[in-house]
Amino acid sequence: MTRTTAANITGIVFDKDGTLFDFAATWAAWASAFLMRLSNGDAVKAAEIGEVIGFDMQQKTFAPTSLVIASTAGEVGAALHPFCQHLTIEELMTELNDEAELAPQTQAAPLEPLLRGFRARGLRLGVATNDAEKPARAHLAQAGIGDLFDFIAGYDSGHGGKPAPGQLLAFAAECGLDPAQVLMVGDSTHDLHAGRAAGMIPVGVLTGLASHADLAPFADVVLPDVGHLPQWLDRNALPGSV
Repeated sequence: MTRTTAANITGIVFDKDGTLFDFAATWAAWASAFLMRLSNGDAVKAAEIGEVIGFDMQQKTFAPTSLVIASTAGEVGAALHPFCQHLTIEELMTELNDEAELAPQTQAAPLEPLLRGFRARGLRLGVATNDAEKPARAHLAQAGIGDLFDFIAGYDSGHGGKPAPGQLLAFAAECGLDPAQVLMVGDSTHDLHAGRAAGMIPVGVLTGLASHADLAPFADVVLPDVGHLPQWLDRNALPGSV
């Protein structure tokens, strides 16, 4: 089996929510506020809508199966649309994306030094998210790291969404990389399935809502967060080791 080392990795493509940014810390407050807005302040209706997307308004927590975790923003919008028929789906998506842009992002690890360290190694960097591209770029810019990526794609960027591998293959093609020498880092099985389908090395992180047991069957390694990637590479880790 080929040994995974810092020397033969040429690129890293990251999921965004739950990977670069801690999922629960970032999105629970946003979901609560947005659902109250959609329901015109009716807490009972907000709780009803929350159930549809797997969000508990009382506990302010997402279910592990929540649509928000791994589905595209378009799929989330489609699930919400029956509760706001006064809006077209296009208008709802605009509201959803505009509101998402404003969500304060909690970094899963100090990202700027981490990413600059990867670039100093000569690695090409990308983001592949099931969020829309516009709010994704806004979140990365807010964190001061937007210019550190060679490639940023949302579900609406023309490459599809995960678990299909289109975004990942587009990153590899644009940067001239062999997918087999690229890490795909994500917090959900959608991310890991996409990475495997693209022929990349799937790496799980635990800053989303999935557990180690959820991710381990589909990842070459599961790490606490993205901040552990440099040490993992430097240990010359074998695929499948922890």
